[in-house]
Amino acid sequence: MEKTSIIIPAHNEEKRIAKTLEEYYNFFIELKKQKKSDFEILVVLNACKDNTEKVVKNFSKKYKEILYLNFKRGGKGFAIVEGFKNSLKEKNDFIGFVDADMATPPKAFYDLMLNIKDIDGIIASRWKKDSVIKTKQTLLRIITSRGFNFLTRSILFLNYSDTQCGAKLFRKEALKKIINEIGTTKWAFDIDLLYRLKRKGCNVKEIPTTWDDQKGSKLNLIKVPFQMFSSIIRLRLFFSPFRFIVKFYDKLPEKIKIHNL
Repeated sequence: MEKTSIIIPAHNEEKRIAKTLEEYYNFFIELKKQKKSDFEILVVLNACKDNTEKVVKNFSKKYKEILYLNFKRGGKGFAIVEGFKNSLKEKNDFIGFVDADMATPPKAFYDLMLNIKDIDGIIASRWKKDSVIKTKQTLLRIITSRGFNFLTRSILFLNYSDTQCGAKLFRKEALKKIINEIGTTKWAFDIDLLYRLKRKGCNVKEIPTTWDDQKGSKLNLIKVPFQMFSSIIRLRLFFSPFRFIVKFYDKLPEKIKIHNL
């Protein structure tokens, strides 16, 4: 029976993480009982200042399949990378991640597991024809999302309709190839991850998903797009003859830097 490690990055999620853990655990424990799939849920706490740790710790004591790591440093990308490193040490066949707010329900994540088959990775897309979006997105969010996707396709040639959906799954062997190379750990983490997998020749597929956007998003739709754009430029320069620009930028004092590349 193959085993999947489901990583959940969590930053100040005391109000939402309990429901997510309960529903994910109940769904996947039934599959385990039916001997369809084994699993672990790894919550990676990052810079939490509320009671998220206490909530997660209680679940971990109750269910042996729920584990957690706790870091003082923040950042979703950082948390996922640390989760990857931990899961790669264990006897897992597949390693993926999902957002703590349960915008991706357990069944939608299981669809990734069913469809990965013999490829290196699979990602959920909110923009595929058969995707089910339960919460109507604002015009600003749609414009930001599609604009960013256009830049990703144009600059990095990543032919995906949705790189930012918070549900992805990969074979353990594929992640081993790039785990020590991932450098972008902020909002453009997904782009860095997918781009490096592409450069290693890994085959990552995109499938429709079910998405229910949740209240309490920490995404700043004014500030974040600029940070993501600068991260894309940095990544493209890093893999080009102009790599020296990135190295020069990294040496500049923080107060002089315009964007957090």
